[in-house]
Amino acid sequence: MAHNQKVSGHERIETSNFLMIVLILLAVSVGGLLEIVPLFFQRSTTQPVEGLKPYTALQLAGRDVYIREGCYNCHSQMVRPFRAETLRYGPHSLAGEFVYDHPFQWGSKRTGPDLHRVGGRYSDEWHRVHLNNPRDVVPESNMPAYPWLAAGQVNPADMAPKMKALRLVGVPYTDDEIAKAAEEVKGKSELDAVVAYLQVLGTARK
Repeated sequence: MAHNQKVSGHERIETSNFLMIVLILLAVSVGGLLEIVPLFFQRSTTQPVEGLKPYTALQLAGRDVYIREGCYNCHSQMVRPFRAETLRYGPHSLAGEFVYDHPFQWGSKRTGPDLHRVGGRYSDEWHRVHLNNPRDVVPESNMPAYPWLAAGQVNPADMAPKMKALRLVGVPYTDDEIAKAAEEVKGKSELDAVVAYLQVLGTARK
């Protein structure tokens, strides 16, 4: 004689795809929020390190070219807190060094060396030669050449709107810096801009 069996909550979840999906999404969402939300209130992740300054107009233009050319696909900008890392690249990266970066370039891709502490390590001329043809200074390099950067010109009209937009998300650009941005990059090549950007990376803590 058939009789009804009480279905447990555990069994109900396991036999319902919809309920399982909803509960998984809920668990992931709550877990993610518990990990991410506190970061918005930690001083170490929201306040700039001592000495950190916003990018100049030329450095900002160089950063845009760096991103456009996909340099982040091979180069990270995050020295991790391991002895092998700090011996090779210098002090490990702090979140406070990147509060003005939108988006930041942290990552672990190492087809090429980490670039976070590259600022001041080589001369401007070394960077120019390296970007034009990497094998002229690093014979074993497999990095592609970027000869077109010397011919490309930074558009002065682009800079003030970019800096105003960054100010809206917390980058402390002054009205004077924004007003002078176009003049600062006038006549500068994209190569000039990328070199200026590379030469400032990791220099705040030095």
